[in-house]
Amino acid sequence: MRIGLIRHGQTEWNELGKIQGQTDIPLNQEGYRQAQALARRLDREPMKWDAVVSSDLMRAKQTAEIIAEALGIPLLDPDARLRERFYGEVEGTTESERLARWGPDWKKRDNGQENDEQVRARALSFVEEAAAGGSGRHLLVVTHGSLLAQLLQAMCADLADKPIHNLSFSIMEREGAGWTPLLHNCTLHLEQLQN
Repeated sequence: MRIGLIRHGQTEWNELGKIQGQTDIPLNQEGYRQAQALARRLDREPMKWDAVVSSDLMRAKQTAEIIAEALGIPLLDPDARLRERFYGEVEGTTESERLARWGPDWKKRDNGQENDEQVRARALSFVEEAAAGGSGRHLLVVTHGSLLAQLLQAMCADLADKPIHNLSFSIMEREGAGWTPLLHNCTLHLEQLQN
């Protein structure tokens, strides 16, 4: 089984540097363009995908819809386990607002957010269920940056822990009880938009 992990396209809040968390923000025009660029890439590549599933937040669902339609594959019902981390009081704030309100250690403070273990547990719950039910299936999963960072580290501790970009694409392949990365945090399709 292969799982293609995709971060949703850009939103207005991404552009402004605001933390979205579980606030339901739609894609902006750039986000639609990014999703279409990945869909074109996936359509041209030899690896084929059987279905797309996403978080139940609008920005992930919209990205998944664009990809499913372009590839002509089923769009499965959204799964709430794929939602972004809940950030509590931090949602909707910019970096300068966070620094002014909570100081440079704002990430270490308890502002009502989910911790790493909680995010990993629910993301892994989805992945393990998908792997158990889809031995030969290749599934595209559209989700969110913080969740993906935690999930990728949980699936393969050797991966570089770096920011997950909008519309980045990673591929993990099931080998026995573990996962092997075939592609990590790739945005090649977005570089073509800039030319």
